[in-house]
Amino acid sequence: MLHRPIRNIQDFLLSTYFADGIRITIGVLCPSLIMAQFGMLQYGMTLSLGALCISVVDSPGPIVHRRNAMLITTVLLAIVSILVGLTNQSVIISGLLLVLCSFFFSMFFVYGVRAAAIGTAVLLIMVLSIDDIRPWKEVLFYTLLVFFGSIWYTLLSYLVYRLRPYRLLQQTLSESVQQISEFLRAKAKFYRENTDYEKNYAELLQLQVHVHEKQDEVRELLFKTRQIIRESTPESRFLLLVFVDTVDLFEQVMSTYYNYKELHLQFDSSGILRRYERLINQIADSLDNVAFALKSGGTPNIDKNLLRGVEKLKYKITVLEKNKNQQYNTLGLIALKNIEVNIENILGRVRTITGYFNKSEKKNLKNREIDVDRFVTKQNFDFKLFFENLTFSSSTFRHSLRVAIVMLIGFVVAKVLNFDHSYWILLTILVISKPGFSLTKQRNFERIIGTVVGAFIGMGILVYIHDKNTLFVILLICMIGSYSFQRKNYVVSVLFMTPYILVLFDFLGMGSLSIARERIYDTLIGSGIALLASYSLFPNWEHEKLKQAMIDVINANRNYFSQVTLLYFDKNSHTSTNYKVARKEVYVSTSNLASLFQRMFSEPKSKQLYIKELHQFTVLNHSLSSYIATLSLYNKEHDFFFENFEEFKPVSENTVYL
Repeated sequence: MLHRPIRNIQDFLLSTYFADGIRITIGVLCPSLIMAQFGMLQYGMTLSLGALCISVVDSPGPIVHRRNAMLITTVLLAIVSILVGLTNQSVIISGLLLVLCSFFFSMFFVYGVRAAAIGTAVLLIMVLSIDDIRPWKEVLFYTLLVFFGSIWYTLLSYLVYRLRPYRLLQQTLSESVQQISEFLRAKAKFYRENTDYEKNYAELLQLQVHVHEKQDEVRELLFKTRQIIRESTPESRFLLLVFVDTVDLFEQVMSTYYNYKELHLQFDSSGILRRYERLINQIADSLDNVAFALKSGGTPNIDKNLLRGVEKLKYKITVLEKNKNQQYNTLGLIALKNIEVNIENILGRVRTITGYFNKSEKKNLKNREIDVDRFVTKQNFDFKLFFENLTFSSSTFRHSLRVAIVMLIGFVVAKVLNFDHSYWILLTILVISKPGFSLTKQRNFERIIGTVVGAFIGMGILVYIHDKNTLFVILLICMIGSYSFQRKNYVVSVLFMTPYILVLFDFLGMGSLSIARERIYDTLIGSGIALLASYSLFPNWEHEKLKQAMIDVINANRNYFSQVTLLYFDKNSHTSTNYKVARKEVYVSTSNLASLFQRMFSEPKSKQLYIKELHQFTVLNHSLSSYIATLSLYNKEHDFFFENFEEFKPVSENTVYL
């Protein structure tokens, strides 16, 4: 395996994040560059503005969803551009329109993340146009340019997809495998001497969230893309098999839960636990190779040292089992043997996945029948859902109301201060305001740090570099960096964005150090307003969702256990599908609870209710899910089957009842 820093760089360059950065940079920059050649840079900038706004909704997902979202956004951008252009001569009407649009488009959160992005894109064009007063004929021409800029980016995005239709799925599946690899490494830490169990469990829960998120993204791409489902090509079969097996692999990894404290008390002196840690990390390295091969088109291999390591481990266990001095008890030795068997099973699954990459085997892979409709979440776009959420009991309604009020406050402050680019205050409020306090606080911190550091970098660039060609290269790097990191690491994205804006203003003949200072001031003002509002105006605290999240987890585990027990009595495909759906629901509910738990730490101490109890609950829930996973794997590995369900039924029903 390559040295990790080098591999990390290669992973990033082959990732969806960098691909997004390149695509958005081309989409935003090309109109301005082309129009500048004809002396019409101003028109090119407006075209680029339309492309920039539409790129907000072009997040990874099925191409049909992306295309529809971009087309809907294009129409909304045109409508709002006309409304703003015809009303912004009146401060009062502009303020009223801003409040109404802020509330209406923030309510799009009820329809999911992509719909929320549509709302953000529309508010973005509104904020950037609100101070741009022009005659009505120019307003129509401006709207037309925004419209064509949006269409240009939509066509570009669709063309990129058509050139490599499987690329996004390969990248997302690769990232999913990488998250499982990181989860394995976190598991390996439990075998380390003097390990911090609390810290390890916290890391494990957070990584479980990441694994679920990535697997959910793959499901969306895999099961909602008609070309993959209907047209059974060797590549689509290959990707489907890899995904299905990685989900099963993750279940196998989840099942490896033991009393690690007891293991350390008994076996630390023997050194065998260090062997376990080393082997698990080597398997994680093999998964990294699989992930890299998915993105790069290579063929992964299993390290022969890993196979030899398993044999040495088995021999070491045999030596300990002789136990001449009665130093180790029977239960401890059984646990060691079970862990070793589990490692072999995990390694076997990794070898199976690796085998799919063989070019000769790839052509002969058989498709698996999957009831895809049961594994994807369908979003309801009924207007009834919108009106049902127009109540204070809805967190989305409270968030939308808060955004509307805060945007109005920001608008008034901007008019009073009368800075040259006071719309930056509104822009900061727009990107920082999130439904929950913890997310707003996190985005606030990242925005301030990125802006301040980026401003100093930008000022340094403008002071010491005057060559236009060099500045253009820096502009290009900053654009790619900003757009590449906007989903991966927001603080880095903003850090690139600020120099990018300062250099851009310099190219437009508006560059000066005062712009950097103004951007810092506007960011601080907007951040302060957004953060104070999230705390004082109809706040959404995580503990309010705690009870329902815990109930969902318990119900999901109960159903998971019920479906696993049925595997011992009924071997038909319907039972297997029900079991897999139940397993998915456990991952979803556990991920939601773990995310809620993590967000609570960002809230004020007075709002961090039942933290200790919640931590104990999440750890116990993780243990329960692991034990149920072990039960399902035992059935698969031993092909266990009870013919008489009635004899076993009381045990199953009483366990579910408990």
